[in-house]
Amino acid sequence: MPSREYVQSARRDNLCVCQPRYAIYYTTFANHPLTVAAENWFGRSAFEQRGKNAAERPDAVIGEPRRYGFHATLKAPFRLAAGTSIEDLETDLDAFASTTRPCPIGRLRIGVLAGFFVPAQKILGVATFASRIVETFDCFRAPFDASELCRRDIGGLDEAETEQLVRWGYPYVFESFRFHMTLTNRIAEHQRPSLEAELRNHFGTIVDEDYAIDALTLFEQQNPEADFFVRRRFTLNPGVRF
Repeated sequence: MPSREYVQSARRDNLCVCQPRYAIYYTTFANHPLTVAAENWFGRSAFEQRGKNAAERPDAVIGEPRRYGFHATLKAPFRLAAGTSIEDLETDLDAFASTTRPCPIGRLRIGVLAGFFVPAQKILGVATFASRIVETFDCFRAPFDASELCRRDIGGLDEAETEQLVRWGYPYVFESFRFHMTLTNRIAEHQRPSLEAELRNHFGTIVDEDYAIDALTLFEQQNPEADFFVRRRFTLNPGVRF
């Protein structure tokens, strides 16, 4: 069974991974008010290069989530497994979406999850939905190599989360999953009240909509230093019966 010792021993190697990575995320559509508000917050768009005021907030506040683009993780970033192609992945995503109903989310809220600000609430059913994505598309995920494990910070993970990181490519799956759409880096506790007020003012009543995961969005990162961008969005089928 993969373990913390496995991750730590792998760090003795440091190989260069220059293959593209892909991720299956939830995001509202390109011109949705929540998408636009998040783009203005980050200073960039994952749908296109239309960022605004990128310098207003320092990388210390938004650097990491800005690079990934506004999203909720369903299947964390992965390189394609040997023998698979992006065309195969898109074909399977298309088939999955055509036979899958949207998953209700409900209203969002600005909150704090492990030091990150996220619009989130506890949502029944989303963890089950996300688990299906994790398992269904894992055949397309290449196992981590040493350099990928080297970049991961496992200091805050327990043994089960470390095992999930190695087995599934992400520590927060299944029972550990929680829906979240990250808006900032980890923020020191004394800085949170003022930043939370800024977030509430920025997003206003946009978070009060009755949200649902109505599509799967495939993101692409060309190399480890690049930003993630939307490659294609796969609309789920509300006509599918339970």
